[in-house]
Amino acid sequence: MNSGTMKFDFNKDKSDQAREIMFAVYEALQEKGYNPISQIVGYILSGDPTYITSHKNARILIRKIERDELLEEIVRFYLRDE
Repeated sequence: MNSGTMKFDFNKDKSDQAREIMFAVYEALQEKGYNPISQIVGYILSGDPTYITSHKNARILIRKIERDELLEEIVRFYLRDE
């Protein structure tokens, strides 16, 4: 059993795709009158796609990216200026 730290390699193309999807989903949720942050957090925590509107195919879009990849993109964005 390996007790060392595992290294995670993140693909830049996936990062760009995740970012584009997050912005598209955010916009669709906002247009429908939802609180986009709350809805996206609900989706990431639960995995339940009904947190995301089907408006502008946002529900289909967000399911193209794994939730852990979405979370990584959020953390990367938050910490990028540190």
